[in-house]
Amino acid sequence: MASVSGPAPRFRAEVVGSLLRPRRLKQAGQDLREGRISSSDYATVLDAAIATAIERQERAGLEVATDGEFGRSSWFGFFFEGLNGFCLAPSHFKFKDSDGQAFEWPTCVAEERIERRTPIVLAEYKRASHLARTAIVKATMPAPSAFHFFRLSKSVNPAAYPDVGDYFDDLVAIYRAEISELAAAGCRYVQLDEVPIAMLCDADVRRQAAAEGGDPHALLDTYLGLVGRILSNLPAGMTAGMHLCRGNFRSRWMASGGYEPVAEKLFNAIPVDTYLLEYDSERAGDFSPLRFVPKGKQVVLGLVSSKVGELEKEGDLLRRIEDAACFCPVNQLALSAQCGFASVAGGNALTEEQQWAKLGLIVRTATRAWGGS
Repeated sequence: MASVSGPAPRFRAEVVGSLLRPRRLKQAGQDLREGRISSSDYATVLDAAIATAIERQERAGLEVATDGEFGRSSWFGFFFEGLNGFCLAPSHFKFKDSDGQAFEWPTCVAEERIERRTPIVLAEYKRASHLARTAIVKATMPAPSAFHFFRLSKSVNPAAYPDVGDYFDDLVAIYRAEISELAAAGCRYVQLDEVPIAMLCDADVRRQAAAEGGDPHALLDTYLGLVGRILSNLPAGMTAGMHLCRGNFRSRWMASGGYEPVAEKLFNAIPVDTYLLEYDSERAGDFSPLRFVPKGKQVVLGLVSSKVGELEKEGDLLRRIEDAACFCPVNQLALSAQCGFASVAGGNALTEEQQWAKLGLIVRTATRAWGGS
């Protein structure tokens, strides 16, 4: 794995990953699917949309940027779409909304032995890093738990993998190849998007997992173990980040509950440098689990909602940062939105201008809270 020069990047104002797709990009995607434009015409629109998104992130004052995940079907689907061996089946866990309605969604099943056809994230990173002028480009990908938890024992065809450990070995090899290629291309910041571990904070989810034959404690150890193996050989100067949320699909979610059930192991058992934690609502609990964060690690407080358009108040955010500092030193904290704004291409229930207003608020609040540190 190639070395990466310079110190590992840390930021006081963060962007999680996905951004709302501009209307022109959505229309171009529909035109491509319906045969009205060519792949090259779509690529031209996509490149222009990414260039604008990165420029706006830099103009807002963000020192880290993403490509908005504009080229992806979803935060998760794009990754297994780049692998052979998967088919789709319903997830055991459903999304919920504020009215109490439930929504089913499809996840992946390893029907055959899985293999990577080509690099999955590399082209995205190269394009975005070429377009960025001042910001460091972050590469994001789903955490490995997403390939197991949503169907648990039924996530793998036993004919393809009589021993699920072999399936996990194949996943680890795929991730390590992805990270090695990103490092060779100069990437300094890789983020794993982790939903199942955050869902295990929910007592109802733990009961459901147990009813499906999954021991919640063993699942936590398994998923942390996979991350540990994947990140065990990062080059010097590359930051390993992990974003945790309880589901994000068109402003819906899958779970509730504070981080206490997973916090001690989460913050200490894996070589993750930066944790981007959902903290925008009561569903995420209080800040007391942050007492387990060791020195040297950073926690990015996801205090700004990406699910609703209403803009938070700067004073309220500053007070919540002070509250979090009662459990984790303020110099180890930073600020972000609670999740991406469009984990699927359809996006959450807010406008682009509301999204950019929230990112601007994050930068202004971080500047007040930490100055130029």
